[in-house]
Amino acid sequence: MSKRSASSARGGRAAKKEPRTSVARKRKIDFSDIPETSTDQLRAIRRVGRPPIGDAARQLIAIRLDPDVLKHLRTEAKRTKVGYQTLINRVLADYARTHVA
Repeated sequence: MSKRSASSARGGRAAKKEPRTSVARKRKIDFSDIPETSTDQLRAIRRVGRPPIGDAARQLIAIRLDPDVLKHLRTEAKRTKVGYQTLINRVLADYARTHVA
């Protein structure tokens, strides 16, 4: 497959385009009409990303569970007011401490 030159139709348009960041800097956004955030609203905001729990970062895996098992875990997680993945981690950690050498 041959390499396209910068003189192609698309290459010419792409070369003329300004980076998006410079366009955003030129436009001024008025934030003055946004109301202040209350303490309750700030508490309700969910954090995005990996939670910083423990010394090492948690490892992302994929696991298949029976629908009934997952339903029970989610119900218990809601009752105890923790995330269901956190509950699964606690259950597995407890099992590993007591049953695995």
